[in-house]
Amino acid sequence: MGSLLVGGLIFAFLSMATSIGLMVRARLPNHHLNAESKDVIRLATAVVGTLSALALGLLIASAKSSYDNAEVEMRTAAARILLLDRVMAQYGPETDNARQLLRELIEKRLSRGWTAETTDEASGKALGEYQDIEAVQADLRSLAPRDAVQHSLQARALEVSGMLAETHWLLVESGKEGLPWAFLTVLVCWLSLLFATFGLQAPANPTVLSILLVCALSVAGAIFLVSDMANPYVGLIRVSDAPLQFAIERLGKP
Repeated sequence: MGSLLVGGLIFAFLSMATSIGLMVRARLPNHHLNAESKDVIRLATAVVGTLSALALGLLIASAKSSYDNAEVEMRTAAARILLLDRVMAQYGPETDNARQLLRELIEKRLSRGWTAETTDEASGKALGEYQDIEAVQADLRSLAPRDAVQHSLQARALEVSGMLAETHWLLVESGKEGLPWAFLTVLVCWLSLLFATFGLQAPANPTVLSILLVCALSVAGAIFLVSDMANPYVGLIRVSDAPLQFAIERLGKP
């Protein structure tokens, strides 16, 4: 589900909860909304509000951590790609085919995106990314080192290419994690209860209604940000592919 859709649905839920509170207020007897009753309602909603704030804070921290980790992974992968290319260049012209395969792999990654769905599946004549990196490794294994230096460079190149393959499979395994939906559902229920009590206590005038709508929009915006940052390779707030763009400019140089 798209982040904008999630934010829009939550805004609709909170607005609906506020409207329900206003309608219930109009039908309740006056003694149900006297000063003592409102004090009890405020105390109860304070508990739910505190729990909601804690839950939302945990979601924001988790999403920010996922985004930061993805950014580090992107930079690390770009650095390893450059390192692999330089190690193969030092080996000699025997690695020209492997270096070309590596460049094609990065060009494909930039054109198809940095998600598990686009990198792990074949598309027409284009192989999945794991098959591309395996082709690079196969070329490296087929080399016949002439001396200890080339043997060392071959071992190093295989080690770095193995790290790139590991990064790919980590992306595939973690690509569908996203938001903890059960946690988010409970949070939305708490927030809806809060906004229903706001409507229950608020006089139905344009100023109050405008403030409640702005508050609902603010909460929905916060959850939109959480949802978008929890999927750092897609959406409006995504990890920049600038490290890969920089890497591809330097690949293949002598």
